[in-house]
Amino acid sequence: MISPLTEVDRADWEAAVRAYHNDAGGTLSDDVYAEAWSRLLDGTRIRGVAARSDGAIVGFAHYYFHTGIWADGDSRCYLHDLYVAPQARRRGIAQALIEWVARDAEQHGATLLHWHTKEENPARRLYDKVAAYTGYISYRRKL
Repeated sequence: MISPLTEVDRADWEAAVRAYHNDAGGTLSDDVYAEAWSRLLDGTRIRGVAARSDGAIVGFAHYYFHTGIWADGDSRCYLHDLYVAPQARRRGIAQALIEWVARDAEQHGATLLHWHTKEENPARRLYDKVAAYTGYISYRRKL
């Protein structure tokens, strides 16, 4: 079952997000998690949904809407984080989360759902089924 995050999800969400960051080789401060949680519940700038099994969060997605440059009113949805706990993988949860976000994006007028990932991410097999690989490489510059 997939649904928006609610106040009662805080502990399970934080455990899942910490596992996600640990898998990626990093951690964040308690203050950063608290601020992200507050913004997720507010739902105006960023959104979050959780996949649940037997009442426990086994996956989540975080996303936000933004405008495009080249078409007036062009709204897009960026899938920022997608995670499924190792014990719950290969059961269609990641695809269900992507489809949930896509439906929400369409309902809010978005014309494009997009995300990026590492080249070696095994989830690319799924991504290649549900979206088109664009060939772009991501760069970052910290400010």
